[in-house]
Amino acid sequence: MSLTAFDLSYDELRARWPEPTEELDVATPYGPTRVHAHGRADGSPLVLLPGGSATGLVWFANAAALGTRHRVYAVDLMGDAGRTERRGTPLKNADDMMVWLDALLDGLGLAHTDLCGHSYGAWLAATYALHAPRRVERLALVDPTQVFAGFRPGYLLRALPTLIRPTEARARSFLAWETADVHPDETWQRLYALACTVPGRTFVTGGRPRAAELSLPVLVLLAERSRAHDAAKVAERARRVLRQGEVTVLPGATHHSLPLTAPELVNDRLLGFLDAGHRTSSR
Repeated sequence: MSLTAFDLSYDELRARWPEPTEELDVATPYGPTRVHAHGRADGSPLVLLPGGSATGLVWFANAAALGTRHRVYAVDLMGDAGRTERRGTPLKNADDMMVWLDALLDGLGLAHTDLCGHSYGAWLAATYALHAPRRVERLALVDPTQVFAGFRPGYLLRALPTLIRPTEARARSFLAWETADVHPDETWQRLYALACTVPGRTFVTGGRPRAAELSLPVLVLLAERSRAHDAAKVAERARRVLRQGEVTVLPGATHHSLPLTAPELVNDRLLGFLDAGHRTSSR
């Protein structure tokens, strides 16, 4: 079978991951899920959920640093572009996504894990932490959408052409508008733009998770210049509602430039937060 432009870009970005990285295909009722696994075999588990169209490969700039202390599992989301396959049980609603994540963690042999998500992946992560609180030890949300606030109307208006009639050019234009002069990695931008054109994608969403009911430690990293929402307002609400919340606004970052832009800052905040929990649990 000949490779598509998306496949070629996918393989090109995969080559940017640190070695050794394992490619795992984990069976679930909704189809096999592709997971990129890197880091210490004896490291504490950390599952990474990307934003829509980003694929699990978006964490390529973070994997090496996170893998020095953790076993990293970066996931291609069910229903999105990537190497995760949709087959088997129909994927209909948020409850199905929770069952999918249950099966994924079971297949990885993880009774519990730290969980980190960006954008739509952050919504999934927060929703799952409420669904299975005993399985998630610490939760990190990178510029989360639909968790503490809705989208800015202007952001949705700009995204509309790509949603209605997706083309690579429209996705590129949208990225250029949102990321402004930040200039995310070119290989990833190409993959993102091509992912928007992959047929058969099924994004399952639901209501906002009840963030006030999250009883575990939560880190919220917000993009100062995010056009998806007002970072200052999201930060204020997150600080107000979270029981054990740590909120940081990342200077200069935009929504779609995370997590791969300024990875040192993102990695430093993530590792400080995650390692604090493991120091406490080892006492």
